[in-house]
Amino acid sequence: MHSMANSLTICILVFLLCVSADGARQVPYTINANNNRFLSSSDSDIGICKSMVETQGYSCEEHTVTTTDGYILSLQRIPAGRSGVTADKPPVLLQHGLLVDAATWLLNTPDQSLGFILADNGYDVWLANTRGTKYSSGHTSLSPSDPAYWDWSWDELAAYDLPASVQYVHDQTGQNLHYVGHSLGTLMALAAFSQQQSLNMIRSASMLSPIAYLDQITTLLGKAAAYSMIGDVMYWLGVHEFVPGGETVTKFINGICHTTNIDCSSVTSAFAGPPCCISPSTMDAVFKYGPQPTATKNMLHLAQMIRQGTIAMYDYRSEEDNNKHYGQPTPPVYNMSSIPNDLPLFLCPWRAGLPIGSRGCADTDGRS
Repeated sequence: MHSMANSLTICILVFLLCVSADGARQVPYTINANNNRFLSSSDSDIGICKSMVETQGYSCEEHTVTTTDGYILSLQRIPAGRSGVTADKPPVLLQHGLLVDAATWLLNTPDQSLGFILADNGYDVWLANTRGTKYSSGHTSLSPSDPAYWDWSWDELAAYDLPASVQYVHDQTGQNLHYVGHSLGTLMALAAFSQQQSLNMIRSASMLSPIAYLDQITTLLGKAAAYSMIGDVMYWLGVHEFVPGGETVTKFINGICHTTNIDCSSVTSAFAGPPCCISPSTMDAVFKYGPQPTATKNMLHLAQMIRQGTIAMYDYRSEEDNNKHYGQPTPPVYNMSSIPNDLPLFLCPWRAGLPIGSRGCADTDGRS
């Protein structure tokens, strides 16, 4: 595998050198400055509430919260079911996964989308959007065109984004909340909870398609991308924003597929396996509202987890740099055993034929 990694790195480096001149980034939003401090999505974009929630007959509120490191995140609230009856159950915060945003909870019909299902069952539904996504592109001092804006990985999502969103929902509602995370949203929560973040405001946590020890992934394209050092090469050349579907990333993937002879006629299937239960119309909606950008550093951090088999903070690849950031030569490990035993924690692995939000989850004691 490591000899293949060397050849892949050379191949991808060539691709990068060929396409690095395409440089000018086509962002899915425009930048509006207010005294050079506040950046927001374009005024012409109507947002998730108006485009996806109100069109289905639900009331919806747009909110923003600023993290302690300056990122301005959007949240959407569905305070009542389609009947118009105000929620009489606790708030639920839904946290999306990698390369998508809160739209992922609303893509199907109301009786098949978890955001709407919860609202119709009396819950006060809140939808989170992590930094860098279309509706969370703001910062108190940085622009998405600044390399420093993208200097983060899921470490910061766990340390800043999740606590800010949880605290905001708690303050707005005056109640502790249920948390539901999908994929990267589960890793954010496990990391935060292992460091005792936000626990005093959480009633329960449900982990849909949970991820932790990524060295156990089985998709060839995912492993090949990690072992190719794709994130390292992009960082060397100053590609700080990872834009799915962009020309540079597309050429990366094509290069990996060509070198490894992996069938990438469907990149989604090559990464995640055949979509047994997703209709073509749902896939069309996925690509209409996404994919969303993330930091190249975030992708590199995930690749480190695949290569090293650990749940640790971002590795700066030298003892000197790790010492500068952490005060020790190696990145600190997230200790999953430090998550309190009395936290109701539900693990819901994806299974063929089992849509998100349906029954079939087990708690940490194995009860279904």
